[in-house]
Amino acid sequence: MKSETLFKVGVRFYIGVFFLYLFTPLIVMGLATFNDSRFPTISPWKGATLKWFEALAQDGAMWAALGNSIVVAIGVLIVAVPIGVSCALFLSTVEGKGKTFLYSLMMSPLLTPGVIVGISTLIFWRSLDVSGGIVLTVIAQTTFIAAYVMLMVLARLQRFDRTLEQAALSLGATQWQAFRRILLPYLNPAIYSAAVIAFLQSFENYNTTLFVKGYDTTLTVYIASKVRTGLTPAVNALGLVLILITVALAVAYELKRRKEQKQPT
Repeated sequence: MKSETLFKVGVRFYIGVFFLYLFTPLIVMGLATFNDSRFPTISPWKGATLKWFEALAQDGAMWAALGNSIVVAIGVLIVAVPIGVSCALFLSTVEGKGKTFLYSLMMSPLLTPGVIVGISTLIFWRSLDVSGGIVLTVIAQTTFIAAYVMLMVLARLQRFDRTLEQAALSLGATQWQAFRRILLPYLNPAIYSAAVIAFLQSFENYNTTLFVKGYDTTLTVYIASKVRTGLTPAVNALGLVLILITVALAVAYELKRRKEQKQPT
């Protein structure tokens, strides 16, 4: 009993330290938003203030960069998810040595450094007279983000019982009907998760975006440029707003999920 108690205490202590390590940077960032200092820091503390939220509201360049990041992320989501799902479905039907080759080929953009992806994309499309911008950023990011989608959907597909499709086909369903009514509902959780990952991967990307953005600056590139010219806690204010929005959406989703579970089937 004593060893079990020590084990439980050790596990709880580890979990506590893990979450402390995970959330301490976010807490420090949030506190720095209210520090009356021109630098994003909590030490020394120069008094509480809300002026950095006003500075954030007046920073038109930052809001423009945030809008570009959202537009690019939505574009990547729209393009990368269908490509990733299609690749996963295709790989699930291939057998033999060809499957290993195709898997490696589709995974290669994910293993390539983002700098190389950005430069290669820019050089290739410049030869076709396509300059940098939001469209080229979407293309560049999709080349490797689609691989994330493929991996998540492929992992879900490996647990799918193919006899369900065969039973539907034997009962007169078409291939499309079997896909829409059996396979697609089964893949939906993985597709939704992959869409969220694709959006976040695009939103925080810097290395690839830096070379293909053209004049359309994204939020990560804008913040990086501000680090060189002088970063203010207005960036912390934006980060705090994004964290609060994320937490609110997560809570709303969890409440919705629990409500659906309580409803009788």
